[in-house]
Amino acid sequence: MRAVTVRDREAGVGGLTLTDLPHPHAAENDVIVQVHAAGFTRGELDWPGSWTDRAGRDRTPSVPGHELSGVVAELGYGTTGLTVGQRVFGLTDWTRDGSLAEYTAVEARNLAPLPADVDHVAAAALPISGLTAWQALFDHAQLQTGQTVLIHGVGGAVGSVAAQLAREAGAYVVGTGRAADRDAAGDLGVQEFVDLDGALLEDVGEVDVVLDVIGGDVRDRSTALLRSGGTLVTIADPPAVQPRDGRAIFFVVEPNREQLIQLATRLHDGRLIPLVNSVRSLAEVAAAFGPNGRTRGRTIIKVTPD
Repeated sequence: MRAVTVRDREAGVGGLTLTDLPHPHAAENDVIVQVHAAGFTRGELDWPGSWTDRAGRDRTPSVPGHELSGVVAELGYGTTGLTVGQRVFGLTDWTRDGSLAEYTAVEARNLAPLPADVDHVAAAALPISGLTAWQALFDHAQLQTGQTVLIHGVGGAVGSVAAQLAREAGAYVVGTGRAADRDAAGDLGVQEFVDLDGALLEDVGEVDVVLDVIGGDVRDRSTALLRSGGTLVTIADPPAVQPRDGRAIFFVVEPNREQLIQLATRLHDGRLIPLVNSVRSLAEVAAAFGPNGRTRGRTIIKVTPD
């Protein structure tokens, strides 16, 4: 099968090559997915799991990418809950070969059924950003109807999904970004927009929840905006400052089938639209990873024609 691999950590993006690999093996409770569309995170070549397995052993050449949408091609021993030929989407393991390949092995529990009329490209853009937004808002911050949430980076993949979920939950949504994000933020249902280049963050006033994807000074200044008992959730790095009367939480997204099902339902109903900027081929992965490939919204790799 064709796959994108990387062998040399020092080479970084320049080491990404399209090559032939053996068909993956389905371990117990695995499925083999024929990948139709795949997503990736540009910084993932810096993650330890891109180079070593769970025991810390070198696993190069490794296949990057952790988001996928496709069709179940094979079931491993003991696998239940999915069937051959079923459309699925979800996350691959952080320390195993990923989704930038024609076929990949995935733990069945990390996948969810995908409705027949949902496009694979849209589905592949959703697992990391969708689960991150869901877990930040509802698992960690426990966002409630009527509360005010401040979402940093609302024009990005996580922020745009979070804005849609928060509005549907009945929250008042304040979004931050650059001036070019203002119109898109309005389309997402953001009720108040703050241009981080031209406005004072402190003018936002008190909020119940902050979702931070930026980190640094923006994250630390946001703690002062929290109402008593409020929660700041960040995915950038652990908070340097704790609020006086609230919580500041750093977390890493985890696979969750039930949450994927919730996201797929909203995607199917048109209540949730992931931000996709461009669609490219496996042969274009290195260019998509590189600095010249930066776009507003996700770049999705089309692996197999529908």
